Formats: sequence, structure tokens, C-alpha cells
Amino acid sequence: MIRKATTLYAALLFACTATTAVALAQTDAGVPETPLQKQIERLDLGITAVGMYNTTVSGPVVSPVANQGNGPVTQYGSNTVGVLATIRYIAKPYFGLEFNYGQARYTEHYSVAPFEIQTKVQEYTFGYIATPPHPIFGLQPYLGAGAGTTAFHPTAGGGEGAPEQARATYYYTLGVQKYLDDTQHFGFRAGFRQAFYLDPDFGQNYLTILKHSSSYEPQIGFYLHY
Repeated sequence: MIRKATTLYAALLFACTATTAVALAQTDAGVPETPLQKQIERLDLGITAVGMYNTTVSGPVVSPVANQGNGPVTQYGSNTVGVLATIRYIAKPYFGLEFNYGQARYTEHYSVAPFEIQTKVQEYTFGYIATPPHPIFGLQPYLGAGAGTTAFHPTAGGGEGAPEQARATYYYTLGVQKYLDDTQHFGFRAGFRQAFYLDPDFGQNYLTILKHSSSYEPQIGFYLHY
């Protein structure tokens, strides 16, 4: 996972450097910016490491036949570290859009049996983002919210042969960021986000309690601005 994130970050860095070089060359030559270049300059690309702390939920099984008098089922995902890639389009300080792709791997634990399903988790979400121009201790704040889906892919080794499952996901995010260079193309970002979704049961009726879980996600990383 770390190797994939490093490769993606290197690709983003190369793309940003190449685009910046072309723009500077055109500026030095007196060539005006094109409409496309102006739109590209509103983009930034971020890679952050994300801690994932999953909550525990408990409740009765929805199917009385599957429950068989065993009482409520408790389930939770193990805590882990993942990677989040974000593309942001900042039209104005108080209006922007973002797309998030997150990836992590952890184990879903269930109190029945006992039972565990190791899964690869992928998040695909879109959201609104605001970046107020008023600094806080020299740092630019941001906040936003959005929705999308989280896909749970049981692994070949520890997935117990369970099928894949997707859950609707909602999130909010807030944090701070700061440029680390004078050209304002490379910066540091730190924040917190929380995602909400229906805890997965992988289509097994004896695990279906239909309870919403959430993941607390502190994050830290870097971003590239065109």
C-alpha cells in the first residue's frame, strides 16, 4: 500500500512540475494563459496517510430465523492505517469540489462463532470543500462534506470466501494546510475526517443487524497545487 502511494505521489509531483514549467515558459515568452490553464491552476492533488479508528456497533439480527435466540451481535472493524488520495478544484475560497479515493485493509470482527472477515476497503466519495482565506496561526483552514460509496472486498486469504459488498458513505472533513515553497506549488496538509456507513454483513443474514458505524480518521500528508 505504501509503495503504491509513493508511486502515485511521484507521478503527481512529476505532473505538477511539468505543468508549472510549461506555464512559466509561456509567461516568460509573453504568451497569455489559455482558459484551460486557468482551470488547471484551480486544481490541487493530495496524498495523506490516514489513521482509521472504527466504532463498535451491536444489535439484534434482523432475521429471527438466523438469530436462533443467540441474542444481539456485536461487530467492529480493526484499527489500521490507510492512504487517501484527493483531487480538489477550488473555484473560490468558499466554493470548491473534491474527489476522494481511499484504501485500507483491516478485519471485520463479529461476536458470533466467533467470526472474522479480512477485507480490503476502498472509498470513492465526492464532496464540497471550502478554504477560507483567513489564516489560523499562519495556516489555511479548510472544511467540507460529501458522500459516495465504500466497497468492502474480502481478501483471498482471510476473507472466508465472503462476497464483495458496497455501502453508501457520508463524511465530513476539516483541517489546515500551508505552502512549503515560495512558488505555492507544494504544501503540507493535516486534518480530521469522519465517515459514516452501514456496517457490512457481506450478505450473511446471521450477521445482519443494520446498524450504522463510523470511522474516525486523523490524516497527515502533502499536496501539490498547479
